[in-house]
Amino acid sequence: MDFAYTPKVEDLRRRVRAFMDEHIVPRIRQWHEEVHAGRYPVSFMEALKARAKAEGLWNLFLPHLKDDEPGTRLTNLEYAPLAEIMGRVSWASEVFNCNAPDTGNMELLHMFATPEQREQWLMPLLRGEIRSAFAMTEPDVASSDATNITTRIERDGGDYVINGRKWFITNASHPDCKIFIVMGKTDPDAASHQQQSMILVPRDTPGVTIVRNITVLNHFAPEGHCEITFDNVRVPARNLLGEEGSGFALAQARLGPGRIHHCMRSIGAAELALELMVDRAQSRQTFGKPLNQHGTVGEWIARSRIEIEQARLLVLKAAWMIDNVGAKAARKEISMIKAIVPTVHTNVCDRAMQVFGAMGISPDTPLADHWTWGRALRYADGPDEVHLQAIARMEIKDSTPGSTAPYLTVPPRS
Repeated sequence: MDFAYTPKVEDLRRRVRAFMDEHIVPRIRQWHEEVHAGRYPVSFMEALKARAKAEGLWNLFLPHLKDDEPGTRLTNLEYAPLAEIMGRVSWASEVFNCNAPDTGNMELLHMFATPEQREQWLMPLLRGEIRSAFAMTEPDVASSDATNITTRIERDGGDYVINGRKWFITNASHPDCKIFIVMGKTDPDAASHQQQSMILVPRDTPGVTIVRNITVLNHFAPEGHCEITFDNVRVPARNLLGEEGSGFALAQARLGPGRIHHCMRSIGAAELALELMVDRAQSRQTFGKPLNQHGTVGEWIARSRIEIEQARLLVLKAAWMIDNVGAKAARKEISMIKAIVPTVHTNVCDRAMQVFGAMGISPDTPLADHWTWGRALRYADGPDEVHLQAIARMEIKDSTPGSTAPYLTVPPRS
């Protein structure tokens, strides 16, 4: 496995970083001011998207991008360092049309959409003209086990009728969100992993109600993490994505790339937190010496660097495996990065906040926002515990009972 960045990737890294430094970082204050004033999308977003598209920094996340589709085709391994740079600013990925959950939804439509669905929904998403949401999680069941989902999708003549309640549906409050991919049960009596299906529900369909935009640790996201009800929502049968009963398989196909994209961006957030920590530790003095000369702070800096490097290497390995053997064969590595990277993300942010003192939990630094999202990622796309259980099951399955016996030196027993 060779993780060295190719000249092509080094050029893209330089260009993405220059774009960030010139066009995105200087607008951080304006983004906050406009959002806090109730303006969303912010006034400059479309101009930035147009500039990114013109510079060829568009749809960088899709390895199977077709020649007639807008964007730059990259492997997961090539995309990883670019997503890391975007992760330094929470809203930056949207500028490059590389933001969740649209990336996962575009992957899903790219793999399973009919020609009609592709033209109606995928192409506008690829062009950055609309936004989308993925409606799976429910408030009344443990949605970490997708077989628990209770939303019903029932066939009625040439239509499907949808009834259920979803929550923490990202992007649902975005004014440009036009389509929901909804997961529910079409056949509760089928085998547990063949009960679910996915269906495309336009945002303005009668019966779709956004109940509230839920805050995350009291943090408000303008794009929304919404609670939504579907009350006798009727859509044509042609809106079914894939086949009846394929919903669980489609979810797994979507979550592989989605999980690794989150982890790529988290590395960038952690890297920025470490840079902020180092700067602060050199510029502030306590008890007669700079903060970095206090043993505890120096150890925090060192441990943060070690943890980030370990996490980045594991993310690059997972990306390499997805590219070379597929997401299914890389499922252990995907679970490993999803279990460890958000923890590294929050640990480094937490140390940086401590070095900043009161300023670290204020809106004057990005640390509180980054920590909040890192904490939420320990639930998103499956909680830590589910991934750890999956890793343990695969580790045990791959073992040979008794194979370590030759290493034991137990005395003979009569």
